[in-house]
Amino acid sequence: MQAQKHRFPWSKRRATDAYLSDLILFFMGAGLLIWLIYLGATSMGYNWQWYRVPRYVYRVIDGELILGPLTKGLLVTLQITFWSALLALAVGCLTAVLRLSRSVAGSGIATVYLELVRNTPLLVQMFLFYFVLSPIFDIERFWTGVICLAFFEAAFISEIVRSGILSVARGQWEAASALGLDERDVYARVVMPQALPLMLPPLTNAIVNLIKNSAIVSTIAIFDLTTEGRNVIADTFMSFEIWFTVAAIYLLLTISLSAVVGILERRSATTKL
Repeated sequence: MQAQKHRFPWSKRRATDAYLSDLILFFMGAGLLIWLIYLGATSMGYNWQWYRVPRYVYRVIDGELILGPLTKGLLVTLQITFWSALLALAVGCLTAVLRLSRSVAGSGIATVYLELVRNTPLLVQMFLFYFVLSPIFDIERFWTGVICLAFFEAAFISEIVRSGILSVARGQWEAASALGLDERDVYARVVMPQALPLMLPPLTNAIVNLIKNSAIVSTIAIFDLTTEGRNVIADTFMSFEIWFTVAAIYLLLTISLSAVVGILERRSATTKL
C-alpha cells in the first residue's frame, strides 16, 4: 500500500509531462504548417486580406446584428447534420437489428444495403439520390442531401451498434431470459445499457465524419458552409483566407462535439465507480 502511494505522484507527473510534450509537438507542427503555407502564398505574390473576413461572418449595422454568408451557411450545415444524424441513428439501429435477427429476408436486405453503400463513393450516391430518386418521389433538395448523408452514415453506424450489442457477454443474455424477460426487454433493460458506453466513442467518430461529409451537399447547390465559402471566394478572390476560415469553423464544430462526448464518458465512468 505504501509503495502504491509513493508510486502514484510519479505516474501523475509522467502523464502531465507526456501531455505537455504532446501539446508542444502539436503547436510546433501547426506552426510549421502555417509557416509553409505562408511561405508558399508569399512566393506566389498573394496579397493577404484578413481584415475583410469578419464582414462575411457577421456585421453590426445601426446596432443590428447582420449574419454574414458564412454564418448562414454554418446554420444550414448544422441543420443538415442534426437531421442526418437522427435519421442515420434510426436507420443504423434498424439495420443492426435486422442483421442480428433470425429473419433470412431481413438479414439479406440489410447485408445488401451495407455492401452497396460502403463500396460506392458518397459523391456517386449523392448524384443518384438527386438525379434519380429525388424527381421520382418529389423530394426537396435539402431533404435529398439529408437522406443521402443519413443512409451513407447509417451503414457504418449499424456496424458500430451491432458490434456493441455482440460485445455483451452471452451470460447476460441467458440470465435475462432466465428471468422471463422477452426479447424487447432484454435489449432495453440488459443489453443496451451495457453496450451504449462501448458504442459512444465510435458513434462520436461517425457523427464527426457526418459533419465533414456534409460538405458534399454543395454539389447539389445547397447553400451550406462550403457552398457559401465558394461563393465568397468567387466574389472576393480571397481563397486562402476564406478556406482557412471555413476549415477553422469545421474544426471548431468537430472538436466541440468530441469534448462534449468526452465529458459524458467521464461522467458515465464516475457514475459506475
